[in-house]
Amino acid sequence: MVRPIRNIVIVGGGTAGWLTAGVIAAKHRSRIVRNTFSVTLVESPNTPIIGVGEGTWPTLRTTLAKMGVSETDFIRECDASFKQGAKFARWTTGAEDDAYYHPLMLPQGFSQVNLAPHWLAREDGQSFCDAVCPQGQICDEGLAPKTIATPEFEGAANYAYHLDAGKFAPFLQRHCCDTLGVRHVLADVQRVEMAEDGDIRAIVTEQAGAIEGDLFVDCTGFRSLLLGEALGVPFRDCSHILFCDTALAVQVPYESEASPIASHTISTAQSSGWIWDIGLPTRRGVGHVFSSAHISDEAAEQELRAYLGPAAKNLPVRKLSIRAGHRETFWKRNCVAVGLAAGFLEPLEASAIVLIELSAKLIAERMPACREVMDVVASRFNATTHYRWGRIIDFLKLHYVLTQRRDSAFWRDNLLEESVPERLQELLQLWRHQSPWAFDEFDRIDEVFPPASYQYVLYGMGFRTEVEPDALEGEATLARRAWRENQQQTERLRAALPRHRDLIRKIAERGLQPV
Repeated sequence: MVRPIRNIVIVGGGTAGWLTAGVIAAKHRSRIVRNTFSVTLVESPNTPIIGVGEGTWPTLRTTLAKMGVSETDFIRECDASFKQGAKFARWTTGAEDDAYYHPLMLPQGFSQVNLAPHWLAREDGQSFCDAVCPQGQICDEGLAPKTIATPEFEGAANYAYHLDAGKFAPFLQRHCCDTLGVRHVLADVQRVEMAEDGDIRAIVTEQAGAIEGDLFVDCTGFRSLLLGEALGVPFRDCSHILFCDTALAVQVPYESEASPIASHTISTAQSSGWIWDIGLPTRRGVGHVFSSAHISDEAAEQELRAYLGPAAKNLPVRKLSIRAGHRETFWKRNCVAVGLAAGFLEPLEASAIVLIELSAKLIAERMPACREVMDVVASRFNATTHYRWGRIIDFLKLHYVLTQRRDSAFWRDNLLEESVPERLQELLQLWRHQSPWAFDEFDRIDEVFPPASYQYVLYGMGFRTEVEPDALEGEATLARRAWRENQQQTERLRAALPRHRDLIRKIAERGLQPV
């Protein structure tokens, strides 16, 4: 007898729960309207939202648009601003002028020509980012990626968002419940009830009794109540690769309402970790991510307050623990974990929310028609998700293994061969002789970081790829055209784009053009 999958139960709210609910409900909206499919989110009324993660990827624009969200409403209600990439300071040498950008725009002409070897051969002193795209200069000048006349979710430059996570989850909740037909149950889970075949039959709650489902999505945070506790899926620790295990977070007011808003994340390396600095319209979110094996909480807080200067006076600091790693499998039987229940890595490249998006999208698009095919869907989901987590771990570690810093045990220990994933070691060896590009080792549609991202970090941090000048002659014309087009585009955008805060103010007053 075929058992159709009709009732989806998401356990846990926050960004993970509500974003997953919205993605699934939007994809299956017609079935919800016909009452042949349901999405129920069960959320404890007594569990606070962590509410720290403020960085996103450009994918969130598509996710919100597919959910039917207004970008204007999102920016106004979630205290959101635009993010055009990340600036990494003091990661390479630790000097005051040591900085580079990882922007969100691809290098000019990326599908036609790989500009990296041509840039290496030029040796003219211009940074790789400035040579191949306009976004670093746009960020330096505090400009927005679009104008007030640009339609919602479109931009003159590629962009993501910075947002207030404490406001984002309630915003998603209202949209999911009012527009997408998600059922919201406020109740505390007392236990998980198993079926004879090993599936989860129901969750038993204090306030609403037993809630049955065909597919359960575990969004219960680090505890992983369903996948980890009930189904016994172990946690795979990767703290031997990524050492940072603690964060101290603080909310910093602006000096005035007219203070500039940075349109990029600022990541500044410290003695045993790094500090994030994110500009929202009403405040800055700042935090020190560090390795407790290399520095004490007290010394880390001193570094954080020294970074902030007088602005740090009397500001309370919140401590957060980071357990770097992920579950050994993400979908077991009729339960799949999303968000912190699946795992967490340090927020260096803002991978937390995009992993929620990618998982939710995969669940929604590959929703098993019946229980009989769920294990096949789960196997494919696990293979894709394992690959994504592995590549994110590689990319985060890349920032540490390229450093030239030797001023503390933290930076020296990051260079130990046993802490570097084997795949990353192989790629670094390859890249000493040929630059990463679109058509070599990045051949999967589920890549999370494109080869351009590797180029920005490699060449931003002074990595050298051997270049044979004779091999570049065939593409010299294409390269010269791309340099010229990048210079022209940079000049156009610098002249046309408004200041970031000015655009945020106009959006608050007038709104963006609806799609």
